[in-house]
Amino acid sequence: MTSPTVEQAAAHAPNAGEYIQHHLGHLTNIHQGFIVDFSVINYDTVFWSIAMGVLGVFVMWLGARKATSGVPGRFQGMLESVVEMVEDQSKSIIHGDRKFIAPLALTVFIWVFLMNCLDFLPVDLFAGLFRVLGLGEPHFRIVPTADLNGTMGIALGVLAVVLYYNVKIKGIGGWIHELFAAPFGIYMAPFNFLLNMIEYAARTVSLGMRLFGNMYAGELLFLLIALLGSTFTVFGIFGHIVAGSIWAIFHILIVLLQAFIFMMLTLVYIGQAHESH
Repeated sequence: MTSPTVEQAAAHAPNAGEYIQHHLGHLTNIHQGFIVDFSVINYDTVFWSIAMGVLGVFVMWLGARKATSGVPGRFQGMLESVVEMVEDQSKSIIHGDRKFIAPLALTVFIWVFLMNCLDFLPVDLFAGLFRVLGLGEPHFRIVPTADLNGTMGIALGVLAVVLYYNVKIKGIGGWIHELFAAPFGIYMAPFNFLLNMIEYAARTVSLGMRLFGNMYAGELLFLLIALLGSTFTVFGIFGHIVAGSIWAIFHILIVLLQAFIFMMLTLVYIGQAHESH
């Protein structure tokens, strides 16, 4: 049996649209038939979310285990600067007990940052690995924060914490009264309740959509740069190297900034739960 020629391989190669569509697909249990389908599980998003969570916990445990009271090393100094940054931000926003909130914010920051950093892996890394292992070319996405299901899941977790602190700080009766009485008084109860429900929904959706939109756009741009290099022309290869390097450097800022913004909004929403109208 003869091996396929270059012309035959090129004829079966996916075009640009098929290439991008394949890389934006997920490894799922079933095909998603509707926009909202809770029976669909994206195995790649679940796997990498858990993996980065475990990695984040391990890094922080390793830093705490090796912490010394003397002159800190680079690793300890880096972790201490992150912890101090999160503590300072939580102190300026939360006026109350922060024993749980500050570690929560630190966890959110490190977790989101590590998930975002997966975007720096080559876009065809796992596609090539699957081919080498003889597994074909299944859909598989690496970045959990480029999946709306992943970011909305984190945002819903933040909403649960916000609701918990609303009830804890104000009591169930005080929180329900606030839902109907704020901000325009009890005589506008139906309008107040509708406005507060819209506010909770809008904050949750915007929190998840903001992170998803930025990471999805970054992932898509990496795919377009990869396609530029596949043209095998001087312009394509040179442009691939230059554009890929520039975008990777700029993306470092985006990865860090989006993790910081998500952490700050988490603190702001929890801080609002400590305030009464």
